[in-house]
Amino acid sequence: MTDSPARRRAPAMSTEQRRAMIVAAALPLVAEHGAAVTTSQIARAAGIGEGTVFRAFGDKDELLDACLIEAMNPDHVLRELASISLDEPLPDRLTQAAEALHAHLGRMGTVIGALHGTGHRRERGRGGREGGREGTREGDRPIPGGREASMKATREAVVELIEPDRPALRLEPEQIASVFLGMLFTRSQGPSPEELVDILLHGALKSRENAA
Repeated sequence: MTDSPARRRAPAMSTEQRRAMIVAAALPLVAEHGAAVTTSQIARAAGIGEGTVFRAFGDKDELLDACLIEAMNPDHVLRELASISLDEPLPDRLTQAAEALHAHLGRMGTVIGALHGTGHRRERGRGGREGGREGTREGDRPIPGGREASMKATREAVVELIEPDRPALRLEPEQIASVFLGMLFTRSQGPSPEELVDILLHGALKSRENAA
């Protein structure tokens, strides 16, 4: 008879991992309920005790701030942009980029709107706990430059998608990327991603043969 191997415990989460797990569970609830979400709801969604929430975050406001920061975190959409194949035609590349960025902006807007609509204000943003969390991501890791750095990284990712077609373009990829992002970020219920890319690449006028 052989001894059964000892059961191994799963490695304990680091504080940062636990915070990230709680934020991931909380985000859908925050998008739905805003600041009215309760820590007990979040704990149930994360499969943990409510006390664990308060060991990871000092209070509910700190958790809501972390959810807001994560909603604005560009890392997810940057990974999506990096996954777009450069072998595809330029219109297809830019359409996929527009769809990914539009979804990111939608998620961000939903969370921000839900929190603001239920009275949550980031009053600690400047000069609060640990000097505030302006320009930081969840886990207290700084994002150098905050929003400006996020925009720069996004623009560079779009430039990379345009770069293979540089010889065929009238403008530099950097200029086209800026126009593309400007059109995308200012559109409300405007053109679809496909229409936006078509206008960017071919203009709003019909062909000269059909314009008369």
